[in-house]
Amino acid sequence: MSPIRSATIAALASAVVATTLTGCQFGGTEQDTSPIVIAADLELSGASAPVGRAYQRALELKRDQLNSSGALNNRKIELKVKDNRSDSAESLRNIVDFSSDSRVSAIIMGGCNECAVGAVGTINEKRIPTIALAASGAITSPVAERRYVFKLGPNAPDSAAALTTELRRNNIRKVGALVSDDDYGQEGATALKSELDKANITFREQRVKTTDTDVSQQIQQLASGKPDALVFWTPPEQATLAATSASQTTFRGSLFFDAGAAGDLFLGAAARATERATLIFTQTMVIDDVIATTPAKAARRQWFQDYTARFGGYNGSSSFAADAVQLIADAELRAGGEVGKVDRNGIRDVLETSQMDGLSGPIRMTPDNHSGLMPQALTTLVARNGRWRLAG
Repeated sequence: MSPIRSATIAALASAVVATTLTGCQFGGTEQDTSPIVIAADLELSGASAPVGRAYQRALELKRDQLNSSGALNNRKIELKVKDNRSDSAESLRNIVDFSSDSRVSAIIMGGCNECAVGAVGTINEKRIPTIALAASGAITSPVAERRYVFKLGPNAPDSAAALTTELRRNNIRKVGALVSDDDYGQEGATALKSELDKANITFREQRVKTTDTDVSQQIQQLASGKPDALVFWTPPEQATLAATSASQTTFRGSLFFDAGAAGDLFLGAAARATERATLIFTQTMVIDDVIATTPAKAARRQWFQDYTARFGGYNGSSSFAADAVQLIADAELRAGGEVGKVDRNGIRDVLETSQMDGLSGPIRMTPDNHSGLMPQALTTLVARNGRWRLAG
């Protein structure tokens, strides 16, 4: 893997100091102490509220950490959060409101695929840099039509490839898949089928709406085909619901979760149903199982500990939200522009070439790829005794 620039708080602080000293050498410029205003469009109510609230907690923790670190050169991050109620129309209204506020540097959108895809046209028209935490590839592709839109989080082809590797390793020959009926689910089904075909693994799928609270019928249909394994390519709540439904059928095979199905570290009521299930996700979810041999791993462990200490648990997707704040703060400081004025075009340009070893793993944005999480960020986890653990 190519070396990736570290964007730790210490490095960011050093960059800021260097910039300040350069300004002094050339006669000095007025120091910018204006707030860095980051807007957030999140699912705080409705079907996707659990994930939206996890994102909000992560944004607030990362804001507090950066504000107290001294890395922002006497500037502070302010969050402007609005609930989209898990509704794409409400989300679009929020985006319009945020883009009309000249103080807002950039927007972070939550996990709603439909919301992010539906807002692409408006984001580009308003020219406001936006990082979506939703998984659909349609959010950032084709890049030429999405110049102001970026994405953090696992990509369907990467997740499908990693899942197929695990299925082959476990000698699985026949797979049933429960797939969410949205953009990410459709991408996933296509990517997974392509990978499984190459591995000579048969594939059968059932679709489920992201708002469905009963998936027993679909699971019964899949179980009747006597698969060796079930794959859940759905939001987290549906994945654990599907695991519970599968335990109530004659199915006795293995369970596999796509990265988009990752939720809380502790599995709670679904512990028995998910025991020994496999999840493809980032290492940060189980960083307490990892020896911190690098600064990046040490930073991930500290993030995990700080989040757990404040909120009493851990949500796997929280690191994506924190990395989005770091990317925007870094871009704001590097973009320059007039003191006290937001340079959204400059922020966009910096985001497009951002590289960092983030809390989620290696992140690299390029003009040709606005979906920054590298495939190397994904690893294999297994459910043991009611929580996710590092496999092996």
